[in-house]
Amino acid sequence: MERVTVCFLLAITSVIALGIDEKRPYVKQCSRKDPKLKKCLIDALHHLSPYLRNGIPEIELPPVEPFRIDELTLSLTGGPNGYKIQLREMDILGASNFTVRDINLGSTFQALIEIPALILDAHYSSSGILIILPASGNGTFHGRFDGVRAVVTGAVSTSDRNGGTYMHVDRLNIELAVRVVNLQVFKIFNNNRILTEAINLFLRENGQEVLKAMEPQLKKELSVLFSAIVNQLLLNVPVQSFLSP
Repeated sequence: MERVTVCFLLAITSVIALGIDEKRPYVKQCSRKDPKLKKCLIDALHHLSPYLRNGIPEIELPPVEPFRIDELTLSLTGGPNGYKIQLREMDILGASNFTVRDINLGSTFQALIEIPALILDAHYSSSGILIILPASGNGTFHGRFDGVRAVVTGAVSTSDRNGGTYMHVDRLNIELAVRVVNLQVFKIFNNNRILTEAINLFLRENGQEVLKAMEPQLKKELSVLFSAIVNQLLLNVPVQSFLSP
């Protein structure tokens, strides 16, 4: 979910649209004097989208699609035998297909973006008791988040080197809202149909609660990941390439 963030953070930083730098085709430039500067910046972020999707090898920027979270651990019911889920090697697709609805830049920044859908796939393992059923097993986890809205806020600093001014994201925070959550597991409990259906019924009826349990870890992982990606871009592109006087 959030390379969601990557997409608009990288986007945020790529403040761009009067022209495309021949050395940096992923950068379109905006003028500070443009009376429609905000629109220019938003158009520049959308211009950046395919480059985020595929990566930018010349500045060692990895592809946003898919982005991977190594591990999430969720406690979904209480008690000593509570139902716990571990999701490993989670790949998320769809973050580069973003639309920037609003953006405000400065020493602090804020961006509102929308993503039609995020697709999640991971290795699944669980332990504990779900209702009255033992729920320990391994398998495959699949999720789809439809109607994703993300608000990204943070702070940036600048430094001068080699005749240019460069930005750095010092702090990043992501708030997510998802309209529809669909979660499902496959090939668990040695393909035990009753147990698999019980888990999937729980996930269907409690999708938003599962997302809420995921969110603290998800936001932390995304913030670290996206800050690194955005800063890799900013390390290589001076502000003067983004914004002309």
